[in-house]
Amino acid sequence: MTYAGGRPILDADSHLMELPGFLDPYIERDMLDRLKGRSMARLAPVLDRATGDAEARRTDAGARAQAEERLLLDKGWNAMGAFDPAERSHVVDLFGFHGQLVFATFASAMFVGKDLDLLYAGSAAHNRAVAAFCADDPRLLPVAYVPLHDPDRAVTLLQEAIDLGSGAVHVPSTAAGERAPTHPDLDPFWALLEGSGVPFVLHVGGGGRLLDRSFHNNGRPVTDHLGGGENIRSKDFLAISNSPALFLGTLILDGLFDQFPGLRGGVIEEGASWVVSWMHQLDFAQRAFRRTETPLQTLARTPSEYVHEHLRFTPFPGEPVGWMMEQAGADLFMFSTDYPHPEGGRDPLAKFEATMADVAEVDKHRFYYQNMADLLGPALVPTQSG
Repeated sequence: MTYAGGRPILDADSHLMELPGFLDPYIERDMLDRLKGRSMARLAPVLDRATGDAEARRTDAGARAQAEERLLLDKGWNAMGAFDPAERSHVVDLFGFHGQLVFATFASAMFVGKDLDLLYAGSAAHNRAVAAFCADDPRLLPVAYVPLHDPDRAVTLLQEAIDLGSGAVHVPSTAAGERAPTHPDLDPFWALLEGSGVPFVLHVGGGGRLLDRSFHNNGRPVTDHLGGGENIRSKDFLAISNSPALFLGTLILDGLFDQFPGLRGGVIEEGASWVVSWMHQLDFAQRAFRRTETPLQTLARTPSEYVHEHLRFTPFPGEPVGWMMEQAGADLFMFSTDYPHPEGGRDPLAKFEATMADVAEVDKHRFYYQNMADLLGPALVPTQSG
């Protein structure tokens, strides 16, 4: 019996764990030395153990069986399939999932910044590397990264990402340099994305620092509940929705979905309970400001209707999904594991099920499968045989 237990499931958030040199084969030689933070020497003990354990799983059936028993317990580099694509396919077999989006974990930290040449060269290398990891299994859907700072280079990078077979395109949930993401200079980008049928996604970290670090300077020690591997703490969590809410609100209120009605977008690993009040806030913003702001007068629908038609969101395990469906609709929320990151927990299915005791089976199917299938579109949904 697989973890899914026969239920059709698409996983909207999973990650690979990069090993040293992950980008090296895919970036131009003259850019290689400009990558930031390339040394992973401090992680040598962790990586040595992880690669040794992976080799043991390849050669020792007993070690492999033990790892299978710990499928959702081992995290990071220590998890099965964290950096070995063949083993990752076996993990998907054990899960019984029809497919999963695959994000990188650390690669963008090596090139994100004000150096646009490095930003676009590094993003291209990232997209090639993630696509290579997923290349041999159609259930693994690579997520490309395309920054919007330079509209012309964004279009070039997007076209390559499409040609690589990307399952989604991660765009930063920030302003596009000095432009709004709805600026006319970016129309060719959104037109190309719409025409490709590939959705865009936002992801935690894509909006930059969640919180001014001064808010953590309270004169008391602060413990990272994830043991130091991640840096999101309780006060960071309070700000996690700020970036996607503002970015998507800008797209909606500026009429981008009227201009490009085929666009679809997902919000990944940024929680989803905030969506309930945000939709009311959007509708109120239109009512309150439409007399003085022409774009609001020309919207064909209410802002909340655009949310339903174009957007999907992944809750964190433990968020009240049943209540969220009751308040905002069963068509908005998607299942995810965040595998092999610790935020996904040891049993995400059980945590989600505990919040959906009164949810009809048809709406559970939307949560576990159909809403992500709608985000991907028919051409990108993996076949069951995978």
